[in-house]
Amino acid sequence: MSRTVAIVEDEPAIRANTADALRRHGYLVQDYGSRAEAAAAFAQRLPDVVIIDVGLGDEPEGGFDLCRELRARSATLPILFLTARDSDFDVISGLRLGADDYLSKDVSLPQLTARIHALLRRLDLMAGAAPREQVVVLRGLRLEGERMRVSWNGVEVPLTVTEFWMVNALVRRPGHVKSREQLMREAQIVVDDATVTSHVKRIRRKFEAIDPAFAEIDTVHGAGYRWRS
Repeated sequence: MSRTVAIVEDEPAIRANTADALRRHGYLVQDYGSRAEAAAAFAQRLPDVVIIDVGLGDEPEGGFDLCRELRARSATLPILFLTARDSDFDVISGLRLGADDYLSKDVSLPQLTARIHALLRRLDLMAGAAPREQVVVLRGLRLEGERMRVSWNGVEVPLTVTEFWMVNALVRRPGHVKSREQLMREAQIVVDDATVTSHVKRIRRKFEAIDPAFAEIDTVHGAGYRWRS
């Protein structure tokens, strides 16, 4: 069954070109020119992946607002920003709101489709029949691989798909350092080091919201990160 990709982009030419390219790759595409139009459609049914521009018409932060709304509805919906707003501040803002990826509009279409494919592949892993023994319990942590669920001290941690795979990579071998490149590979994303760092900071904040004393993730300067053994 073809997957549905929603594009929220206020520039008609860019929206049409992106939609046509994705349709040629076999995706069903929904395209919207404003946050309000997209939000109304998403209230009825969520697509499989959402691609959002940051500035939408007369809403300079409309894409960020839409991302926040979508993430409140689903912790696992893949959200990807595709925008000309590519400053470090904007990238970090998008990731803090829960986006799984953040791309500049000058990205090639093959790279864009590869990112979408990676996000969907992770959804397939989530929906697949993983062995039920794939459960990690370590102090206050419980990670259930078959459900892509992580809890701390009995409280579920609302991780995105990208964040889940990063935590999964760390806790599978506690005490072992994972480089940023390894975390990218296991989370199936292709980003720069600063973006990986932003994801890890966001993961920490989510655990700290449950337990202010949370200190399980160590930063090993010049090497990467590890989950305490």
